[in-house]
Amino acid sequence: MTQKSKSMEAELGSYFSSLLREHFGRGPTSVYVTIEPPFFTVHIRGFQPPMEKILLKRREYQRILDTREMMLSELRSDICEMLEQTAGVEMKEMYTDWNLRRETGLIFGELRGIRAEDQEWKSPVEVNDRALLRELVRASEMAEKEPGETQIYWLNERTVLCRRKKILVEVEKELIRHGMLRELKQAKRPLEHRMLQEVDLESAVGKPVLDHFVSWDFYTDKGYIVLVMDAQ
Repeated sequence: MTQKSKSMEAELGSYFSSLLREHFGRGPTSVYVTIEPPFFTVHIRGFQPPMEKILLKRREYQRILDTREMMLSELRSDICEMLEQTAGVEMKEMYTDWNLRRETGLIFGELRGIRAEDQEWKSPVEVNDRALLRELVRASEMAEKEPGETQIYWLNERTVLCRRKKILVEVEKELIRHGMLRELKQAKRPLEHRMLQEVDLESAVGKPVLDHFVSWDFYTDKGYIVLVMDAQ
């Protein structure tokens, strides 16, 4: 990574810290931004707004997730503008996921103008690529079915993004046709996280996995898994 890229990602990290602090009352302890077109990730650590503490005590986890998703959806245009001004990239899709127990989260998505298939991607030397693909496919199989297509992209030494296509089973497609996206997301998120804990990801990547995040575009039958590794 060039010094210019590091400076740009640091500037974006400061922006996201300020954005969260302004709209949630308290910012995270750290934000780590990665831009590797056509993908970007914003890994957030130490984030627990004061206004959510009562909801956590009451175990109203879904209410917290719904509020965060709604707030960031409202801020989408601001995030798009900042990415364009600072990094010269245009955001195409944006997703979020949170680990309330660990106080971590991820804002991530895809950028316009570049196809992942046209880029050259390299994995760290300690990674067993075939084993990682096998374990990610196995997690998908246990949660729903084997994806029609599974692609793995290492964005840096600590972050790997898996894009899966054709993952929905028929009952899920029927729920989507009936407009039950919120209910489907509520059911799939904890299920996929549990399945990721069941498979042996750490042996495949050769280091501890700190966080895993998931999200989907139900209309295009596409899902994502992002793994964040320990920096060794």
